[in-house]
Amino acid sequence: MKQIPNLFTLLNLVFGCIAIVFTLQNGIGIANDDSTGAQWVIMPEAMWMASLFIALAGVVDFLDGFVARLFKATSEMGKQLDSLADVVSFGVAPSLIIYQFLRISYAQKENGLDVPMLALVPAFIFAAAAAYRLAKFNIATDQQYGFKGVPTPAAGILVASFPLLYWNTDMESITTLFQNNWFWYAVVAVLSFLMVSNLPLLALKFNSLALKDNLPKLVLVAVAVVAVLLLKWLAVPVIFIAYIAVSLAFKNKTK
Repeated sequence: MKQIPNLFTLLNLVFGCIAIVFTLQNGIGIANDDSTGAQWVIMPEAMWMASLFIALAGVVDFLDGFVARLFKATSEMGKQLDSLADVVSFGVAPSLIIYQFLRISYAQKENGLDVPMLALVPAFIFAAAAAYRLAKFNIATDQQYGFKGVPTPAAGILVASFPLLYWNTDMESITTLFQNNWFWYAVVAVLSFLMVSNLPLLALKFNSLALKDNLPKLVLVAVAVVAVLLLKWLAVPVIFIAYIAVSLAFKNKTK
């Protein structure tokens, strides 16, 4: 029974690995010599599937803590294992999504397929910041009721929403924005800073039934419901921004 929570955590890691596989399947064609009569073999773009598996990893990441408390099986090993899984699912996998979007953005330019690796490496700053954030959380003793810095899963899920937005939107402004390499450098810089910062943010746990204790969380839930109904996939970045705004507005609740 004590290993059941760890199995959930490892499932989180497996989902992250699957997300990486789908991210690397970026829509290419392969053909042999035309003289042989070989036809093109199409490998369809599947990065949006990575988004779904990162979302599944997020669900499992939430459930493993619940299961650990249910079976009274919380442990230091479980805590460390959870962070290792989170690095893969919410650090490395989203970094590869950013990496692929950077490649797409440079492909729009002249000689874009010859982009130097130096221009793409900044994508992995996100993974480094995610790992740093998780390590800092593991040794912290003052984050029981609130977080310091954006949690790695929140930042990872935000990035995971971008492929769904890109391939499911009719808004030309979003498509154009996502094809701009400077947008992705800004995403890396802002999200990495938010993860490693000491910004006081809400922990989304209901420790009591009192309205005054849960008001900021209820406000956030209301914003999330309205955003999902009206904005579909665009709701994810809106909810992320609302999370930071509500946390700052009620920062006394994060202490």
